[in-house]
Amino acid sequence: MKTAITEMFDIEHPIIQGGMHYVGFAEMAAAVSNAGGLGIITGLTQKSADDLANEIARCRDMTDKPFGVNLTFLPALTPPDYPAYAKAIVEGGVKVVETAGRNPQPVLPILKDAGIKIIHKCTSVRHALKAQSIGCDAASVDGFECGGHPGEDDIPNMILLPRAADELEIPFVASGGMADGRSLVASLAMGAEGMNMGTRFIATQEAPVHENVKAAILAATELDTRLIMRPLRNTERVLTNEAVERLLEKERELGADLQFEDILPEVAGVYPRIMTQGEMDAGAWSCGMVAGLIHDIPTCRELIDRIMSQAEEIIARRLTGLLEA
Repeated sequence: MKTAITEMFDIEHPIIQGGMHYVGFAEMAAAVSNAGGLGIITGLTQKSADDLANEIARCRDMTDKPFGVNLTFLPALTPPDYPAYAKAIVEGGVKVVETAGRNPQPVLPILKDAGIKIIHKCTSVRHALKAQSIGCDAASVDGFECGGHPGEDDIPNMILLPRAADELEIPFVASGGMADGRSLVASLAMGAEGMNMGTRFIATQEAPVHENVKAAILAATELDTRLIMRPLRNTERVLTNEAVERLLEKERELGADLQFEDILPEVAGVYPRIMTQGEMDAGAWSCGMVAGLIHDIPTCRELIDRIMSQAEEIIARRLTGLLEA
């Protein structure tokens, strides 16, 4: 399948693995890229720019296909050394960067001067238009269904994607709720040029996370995610567990007096314990409603091949058949 996204990123299939904290290691990115999609290393999971450089080199040893790096711009008392991370990306020969969070403009000149294509993750049309205006090459449009941070507008993809298609001149992929060939065809129908999957890729054989994490996704339904940190306007969709329910109770009790410090035990530094050690009640971790559509743990190649086969079947048979006299 050829789309503007496969052409831009020189990949076989219009499927991107989004950056995920303590998931987007070299093993994950290489497996997706080797299967014809675009794998993504999560930059800030690496503790330093030197660590990122080493991770890029590890990925290079595992695949000769294109892969990218995610850089997420978050508010912090001590911000990461973003220029150093960008330099490591450039020197590593990476050709695609997925940016997310706040405005990535400070590092764009470093990346663009190296010929790197930028795809910015956006949860609203206005943010996508801003990304377009500052020179991003593509957008990843994230609907309210997504795991992680869905923004504060609560617009699901059935509305958000056509709105993006109406407004944007740069190509975009659909993100949030993506799992299979139906997701891909629906995204294409609404104007996207491909799709970005996060939660679905965690439930694959190559995903470098504890088996308890994969089992939790398989056991979950579309009703098992929760929205946390809404009072702080830093909304995150996570899979429910004891820590999440405890956090939500704090939010209810404290109301307008809630401070980030009140929920630190449930959110600070929990990802290594969950993703690496499998402590599923250690804290809150991002997961999309798409968990309700995930029922197996295939290899990345099996998953991507299945998605493309299903998509082609839907387009060639079901949809074309509807037009027959």
